[in-house]
Amino acid sequence: MRIPKTPPKMVELTEKEEDTLFINIINDIFSATVDNKYLHWDKLSYYKAPDKLSHKIWWLGIKNARQSLYKLIPFKNKKQELFRYAIIDSVTKSLHEIDKGAAGQILMDSSAINSENRDRYLISSLVNEAITSSQIEGAATTREVAKEMLKSGRAPRDKSEQMILNNFKTMQQIRKLKDKPLTKEIVFDIHRMVTEHTLDKPDAAGRFRLEDEKIRVVDDYNNVFHEPPAASELEYRMQLFCDFANCKIPEAFVHPVIRSIILHFWLAYDHPFIDGNGRTARALFYWSMMNHGYWMFEYISISEIILNASSKYERAFLYTETDDNDLTYFILYHLDVIDKAVQSLHKYIKTKSEQLRAVEQQLRGMQTLNHRQQALISHALRHPGFRYTVNSHKVSHNIAYETARTDLMELVKQELLISLKVGRTMYFIPIKSLENKLAKE
Repeated sequence: MRIPKTPPKMVELTEKEEDTLFINIINDIFSATVDNKYLHWDKLSYYKAPDKLSHKIWWLGIKNARQSLYKLIPFKNKKQELFRYAIIDSVTKSLHEIDKGAAGQILMDSSAINSENRDRYLISSLVNEAITSSQIEGAATTREVAKEMLKSGRAPRDKSEQMILNNFKTMQQIRKLKDKPLTKEIVFDIHRMVTEHTLDKPDAAGRFRLEDEKIRVVDDYNNVFHEPPAASELEYRMQLFCDFANCKIPEAFVHPVIRSIILHFWLAYDHPFIDGNGRTARALFYWSMMNHGYWMFEYISISEIILNASSKYERAFLYTETDDNDLTYFILYHLDVIDKAVQSLHKYIKTKSEQLRAVEQQLRGMQTLNHRQQALISHALRHPGFRYTVNSHKVSHNIAYETARTDLMELVKQELLISLKVGRTMYFIPIKSLENKLAKE
């Protein structure tokens, strides 16, 4: 990927133009977007400029229109220039959709939100995030092998598998930390977790990089895309980072989602560690979203979407760096990632609900099951971890003990339940692939 063209500076443009022309530009045509797109100078050249205007003058007008929309934040680049972002219509719309879709009470089929299915999907989401977040950073293993390792509990066989296991444990820990204020120590703990047994210098886990540990972000051809601030600045910058994460600064309101996105960018920009910065940044994004009450982010994976279009992530980062620290590019990119992730979860919930309804409809037509057995299996589909006893079935249907026992033993015979004796009590639990088995009947 090439480094985008650096836009001409406003001061350079205004010094070269006549005052009357500049005044006309300010008063006339310009908005912060072009065709509702927040364009970087690198992209503007592909668009036809308005009549009688050069692209440089057009850019001057666009930049001038953005000035009144900018909000400054207490986060500076290496030149001690503040970062900023613009609140444009598409940002406001996206934030509204996220507030509706990831924070509030969502109406969905009860089968999709009962505790057992919720826990199953949570584990699936954690596994997916652990795998894809590691793959972004170069982990090379198949999804099937990684899932087998995480679900079986076996030890990692190589660095790639270790990275995935580390991410899985980190995401589990983030859920426990979501109500705690962020501190440097917590950031270090998270970094230590994501890099355990993966660093060439094991002592670098959970500490800032040192002055002699030069870090640069480069591509495969050694082109430098980013050089982070000096190690001597990291202590102070981390304190600001935590103050921003904990809403101590700035005094002006920053929407929680934007705050979370900026934290992602901020840690990636500062690159405080010799390795594991990307994984730590994404983990802290999740912490921030859950800390602000976006509970659905326990079930959402953003890394898969980032992985599928990694060049867009890199480009959004570079656009911000090259255009006056304008975080709007990165915010718009990240809002799109969040929207896709939320939509993916909603799609899963809808599909899952439809599948369960279809299986239950088929269940009602099974002549081999009586109405009591159908009711129990229907309940088991929605509560896959539930344990039944002869007595519970007897009470539920007001039937004789022997009738209840016959019902359950017949379901075992049909391989829909399995029986398990604990002490003197016989328990009956659904088979793991109950839904799939019924769908094939």
